[in-house]
Amino acid sequence: MKGLQKVAAALVIVGGLNWGLVAIAQFDLVAWIFGEDFGTTNAASRIVYGLVGLSAVYLAVTLFAQREHTAAHGSQAATAAH
Repeated sequence: MKGLQKVAAALVIVGGLNWGLVAIAQFDLVAWIFGEDFGTTNAASRIVYGLVGLSAVYLAVTLFAQREHTAAHGSQAATAAH
C-alpha cells in the first residue's frame, strides 16, 4: 500500500470511528479533541472533516480503478490461456 493510501485509510478509519461514536454515544471525538461541543465546529475540526471526506473519495476512486484494472488484465490472461 502506498503512503498516501495509508494516510487516507487512517483518516477514513478515524472518520468511521467518529461517526460510530456519534451514533452510539452522541459523542463527537473530533470536536472534543479541538475543544468544541457536540455538533459545533471550528477551523481545525472542519479541516479534519474535510480531509476525511477527501480521503474517502480518493480511496473510492483508487478502489474502482484497481477493480477495472484487475478485470481488464484478468480477461486478457484468460483469453491468452485459451
